[in-house]
Amino acid sequence: MSDVTIARPAIENRWAEVARPTTPEGWLARAQEVSDILAADAVERDAANQPPHAEVALLKDSGLVTLLGPVEHGGGGQTWDTTYKVIRTIARGDGSIGQLLGYHYLWAWAARLVATEEQVIAVEKHYTENNFLFGGAVNPRDSDLVVTDEGDEIVFTGNKSFSTGGVVSDLTVLEGILEGTDTHVFAIVPTAQPAIVFNGDWDNLGQRLTESGSVQINGVRTGWSSALGFVNKEFQSLTYGTLNVPAIQLVFANFYLGIAQGAIEAASSYTRTKSRAWPYGGDNKAHASEEWYILAGYGELQSKLWADEALLDAVGSEISAVLHAPRAELTERRRGEIAVRIAAGKLRISDDGLDVATKVFELTGARASANSVGLDIYWRNLRTHSLHDPAPYKKREVGQYVLLNEVPEPSWYT
Repeated sequence: MSDVTIARPAIENRWAEVARPTTPEGWLARAQEVSDILAADAVERDAANQPPHAEVALLKDSGLVTLLGPVEHGGGGQTWDTTYKVIRTIARGDGSIGQLLGYHYLWAWAARLVATEEQVIAVEKHYTENNFLFGGAVNPRDSDLVVTDEGDEIVFTGNKSFSTGGVVSDLTVLEGILEGTDTHVFAIVPTAQPAIVFNGDWDNLGQRLTESGSVQINGVRTGWSSALGFVNKEFQSLTYGTLNVPAIQLVFANFYLGIAQGAIEAASSYTRTKSRAWPYGGDNKAHASEEWYILAGYGELQSKLWADEALLDAVGSEISAVLHAPRAELTERRRGEIAVRIAAGKLRISDDGLDVATKVFELTGARASANSVGLDIYWRNLRTHSLHDPAPYKKREVGQYVLLNEVPEPSWYT
């Protein structure tokens, strides 16, 4: 954590007396309001690198935390295609908070993915009525947590090097292996308990406010009734349960797009108001915004992002349709086809987003490299998270589909 602090007045709930939106357009407008608030001091908050308690309060006050929650329990009742656009919108203002919200949505859907029907109803009622934020200790690159069967209870023990949401979450999703078996067990537990210890060691180049540091799980107890998808201690498997990875990979792609869109917005504002025209080119202009190479540069970058947006919206509609369809209907083939298209979208926005976040400096000028301007936040955020899993493997998955008509086998990253 940084020693830098910023003074922030308590944020009044501006929506306390305002009805929650009921349409996708209304929710996207609400998300834009939140994004604008976050953008105003995103650079300063990134430098301070403090746990985002005020930011989470903003998400809760706005109603965005329960966007996917059932209407009968006070939720927004929206679909995933809208949810992906909300993530993107929030990330335009603050990439860290876009990631935090996106991960929350995936973990809030964890019950739908693997739980029994009774568990789904109970989990969604609980988190929606209480306006709870989810975190998760499920990093697959670490050793699995050990799950011990103690009669009516199970006990999780171990360590995870990443746990997005951390201390600002209300509920934590745990995943481990039942001792003596190869059976994975997911459970949702309260975050605030002595057996969950966050180490406060997240200090990375970017995405600094995601609370993604390591965590110790020191004997977290919960009932077998909380083991998602288990009936009489036996897991009820569905292909639908493997949608967790494609769903979150598209979460990634959408907050990458939001970060890149934020970079263009910030850079173009700077160019219009502060950049100076080059006086030695022989075709001198009064304003930088009249320079042909600057116009061409913004045109090239924006064209890439429009194309990326079109692909991500299309595949967002595809996965949204299956996420909201009856769980038993999903086939392995359809799941794989969607995963391939999401991989393609993530590949494109990873490359294009980093290109945007780099080239905006060429279009704004030397003075825009000042720390007070903060244009580096976009590249740092994109570079940090786009290292999540190697791009060449995504390229291979797309290539195998194109050349061999093969879809990828479900894994922790596919």
